[in-house]
Amino acid sequence: MHFPEDRLYHADHLWAQKQDDGSWLIGITDYAQEQLGSVIFVDLPEKGAHFEQGQSCASIESVKVTSDAIMPISGTVAEANSALADTPELLNDDAYGQGWLVRVTASSYDESACISGSDYAAMVKA
Repeated sequence: MHFPEDRLYHADHLWAQKQDDGSWLIGITDYAQEQLGSVIFVDLPEKGAHFEQGQSCASIESVKVTSDAIMPISGTVAEANSALADTPELLNDDAYGQGWLVRVTASSYDESACISGSDYAAMVKA
């Protein structure tokens, strides 16, 4: 497992990465995808939906369990990853790349609720 240092991590196993255009990509961590097992379905929000930090923004169904994706920052959905509709296994295959969940325009986030990749690795003892 790896946890790239170019993003923020949340204790609920999601990451947020600021993009050059000011938006943020949100996705699940390598640890989360490993715990879920093979992902078979992802229910993503519509463009324009607003979520507060700590709210569920998506539902991820795997062969083991259905889990909520908890927003690591507050924001409005600018885009949902439509590729996940046909290939939900991207969450397993490329959690930090093509497997992102949503792109948001951030409104705020509690910095104390976000941690670095190394701190997240220590938290999950990876």
